[in-house]
Amino acid sequence: MPIIVNLDVMMARRKMSLNELSEKVNLTLANLSILKTGKAKAIRFSTLEAICKALNCQPGDILEFTEEE
Repeated sequence: MPIIVNLDVMMARRKMSLNELSEKVNLTLANLSILKTGKAKAIRFSTLEAICKALNCQPGDILEFTEEE
């Protein structure tokens, strides 16, 4: 998939656990885990906004586009 999710990188930079982020963005651990592992097919803008607020970052810090080979 040409979209790479760098959620784990941003969480590590902010020293935030999945449990803590889950509580802050009001999302289940299972759904956050799917997003973190890159298995998600879509993300709502409201979810992305909540994650960016919790991690104090921009959407581009979490999502990255790469060309498929």
